[in-house]
Amino acid sequence: MKNAVLFSIIVLQSLFVAAQGADEPKTGWKFGGALPAITFDTDLGFQYGALVNIYDYDDGSKFPDYRQSLYFEVSRFTKGSGINRFFMDSYKIIPGLQTSLDISYLSDQSYDFYGFNGYDAVVNSSYFDEESADYQSRTFYKYDRKLFRLKLDIQGPLKGENLRWIGGFNMQNFKIGSVDVDKLNKGKDAEDQLPPQYGLFERYQNWGIISDEEANGGFVPALKAGIAYDTRDNRPNPMKGIWTEAVVEGAPEFLGAESSFAKFALIHRQYFTIVPEDLSLVYRLAYQTTLAGDVPFYYQTQVMTSYLTGALSEGLGGAKSIRGIYRNRVVGDGFFYGNLEMRWKFARFRFIGSNFYLGLNGFTDFGQVTNKVDVNPSAIAWGSSSSFIDYENHYFQDDAEKMHFSYGAGLRIVMNENFVIAVDYGRATNDQDGKSGMYIGLNYLF
Repeated sequence: MKNAVLFSIIVLQSLFVAAQGADEPKTGWKFGGALPAITFDTDLGFQYGALVNIYDYDDGSKFPDYRQSLYFEVSRFTKGSGINRFFMDSYKIIPGLQTSLDISYLSDQSYDFYGFNGYDAVVNSSYFDEESADYQSRTFYKYDRKLFRLKLDIQGPLKGENLRWIGGFNMQNFKIGSVDVDKLNKGKDAEDQLPPQYGLFERYQNWGIISDEEANGGFVPALKAGIAYDTRDNRPNPMKGIWTEAVVEGAPEFLGAESSFAKFALIHRQYFTIVPEDLSLVYRLAYQTTLAGDVPFYYQTQVMTSYLTGALSEGLGGAKSIRGIYRNRVVGDGFFYGNLEMRWKFARFRFIGSNFYLGLNGFTDFGQVTNKVDVNPSAIAWGSSSSFIDYENHYFQDDAEKMHFSYGAGLRIVMNENFVIAVDYGRATNDQDGKSGMYIGLNYLF
């Protein structure tokens, strides 16, 4: 019922958002959205705050493509996360080049942590189920994370209009710690308060899986280079075309990285028209792995991309990768993931001088760790409180990792082809990945 009420609020906000101009094509600066940020994410809770998204269509010759986009957001989630973000995407700042700049401060006092290597790490749902005799804490699989990010990406033509080079600089500073249960317990009755925190994050430190050097976070400056081939007919929701990119990212010590490493990502997206203008079949396949060095545990959740479609690009699991399974459930030194969607624009109308369409999509998502983080349970001193094999099986399974699957459906409310309100509901196919997830936010997944 709460989700239905929340969705109704968002529909009304999208219909009454301030928009300018009734003529086609759109020209000059136009509001894509200026509204209270009231959304919902199963992993994060209800979001409240404000966002503004404005587009520069210049003389309108490229409409519905824009020449510049500016996005501002200040918001908070009821489960303890916060977003403070400025994002700019411009084809005019440097003529002939696409320049994207992201400056964000993201806080999360209950950041999900389920261990490494997917199903090799056992998830005991009874540990955070308050009705279970084995209950430990609602935050057993959580830690506190604060992240400052400065991300600059530039793309330019390499050959013709479709083949492009990619360059970028990504600076991230992570501050990691245990969940502040004293803060979360303030104002709560005794029966609702959390016990002292000794969850999986603290146990991994005690067992030596997470080193003391990494346990409190660190600084990661990274350089990026790659190539992209892009024939999409529309960026927010293409009806046809290919978008493929290969990217190498390196965090060298001479820039101040506490741990030097290099990663590689190959991402292929393709779009097929089934019914012109209205129905399309789309898919994304991606592979990411570590080429060299030691990647800090707190950076292993980062999913590489040349262009951010939201505040976060993390997983696998959750709103932006495998919808319906636990956020960060599939974490490894390398992984494969994919998405298959059918997208249908079932209604179009004009309102307050702007073009709207409503869309439905059905999807299946999947992913698997392909290169595992080095975890050796047999080297852990388990203590005398439990036999080795029983205690080990509460947290680890040998060679259990396999493909993770989810499926679901979604709704889109789109204004002027660019401002997209997204609602997705996904269900996991394995209880180790959770049950389901509901996500209300912005933009198509890819």
